[in-house]
Amino acid sequence: RRRDDGLVLRDAWISPIVRCAPPANRPTAEEIANCRPFLVRELRLLAPRLAAVVALGHAAHQGWLAAWAEAGGAVPRPRPRFAHGAEHDLGAGLRLFDAYHPSQQNTFTGRLTPAMLDAIFAAARTHLRG
Repeated sequence: RRRDDGLVLRDAWISPIVRCAPPANRPTAEEIANCRPFLVRELRLLAPRLAAVVALGHAAHQGWLAAWAEAGGAVPRPRPRFAHGAEHDLGAGLRLFDAYHPSQQNTFTGRLTPAMLDAIFAAARTHLRG
């Protein structure tokens, strides 16, 4: 919850679809395109061990699927659509979990609550424990 809360990240990887802080909190198509090669390279390295991905927001969902396809991963047809709480089976045991982005706009308005976000990570954990 906070940097000094004592929580430890294990067997997990966190990466944004862009490497900068975009103006107005929304990455532009150009920023996403400029940063995609970094994400594609990471996905190629992680692919053998990747089992669950949590996309924080629509842009992350779309950007991750595009990078995954470019990295050689299989993307189902029709392409999975973003919806908070949705789980998308991508084959070979890999599952994509969708969540609203935890921005102030979403958390202050109640569109995303801590319990809603916790439920997404609980579902991912359940999938990983198989």
